[in-house]
Parts: sequence; structure tokens; C-alpha cells
Amino acid sequence: MTNPMNGIDPATRTELEAAVFRRLVSHLRNRTDVQNIDLMNLAGFCRNCLSNWLKDAADERGLDLSKDQSREHVYGMPYEDWKRKHQTEASPDQQARFAAVPPAGH
Repeated sequence: MTNPMNGIDPATRTELEAAVFRRLVSHLRNRTDVQNIDLMNLAGFCRNCLSNWLKDAADERGLDLSKDQSREHVYGMPYEDWKRKHQTEASPDQQARFAAVPPAGH
């Protein structure tokens, strides 16, 4: 099966992919009710993974982006502020499911 994105020029493809990333980040910023552990248990990645991947991409290009800066970009605020305002304690069931699911890209 042919990938329909193959016919799109590289610059436009990058713009489309960047738009998708921005929309995903915006969606996750608005869905503070969705906990990272739930994302990990269901999809194998979370906001922290996205921020790590952003930092990895910056590092690969020799750009100076700290872990805290990449997290602030993904969370829309300093990570410690987000945790204090929105993060809840993981239940024993959530923790057990997390232990059973290998995280993506780690």
C-alpha cells in the first residue's frame, strides 16, 4: 500500500506534521483531567514522553533546549506547577497496569 503522504513535498509534509504536533499539545493542555499514567497505560506515551522527544530533536540539531524548557512547552506552564494543579495520586490499579506496559521510545 502506498503512503499518500509520499506525494507531498518535504517542506509541506513537515508543516503538516508540525501542525499535528501543535494540535496534540494544545489538546493535552486543555485535557488536564487526563492523567499521564492513563495516557501511558492506554497509549504507551504521555506528556513527559512528548517533551523528551522534543528535547531529543533539539539535541540532535545542536539546539540549547533544557528538559525543563521542553516540558514547559508541552505542558504550557512549568512542570512543577502542572503537577501541583492537575496531577493526582495514581491508584494501585493504575500503577499495576503501568508496570505491565513498556513505555514507548524509552
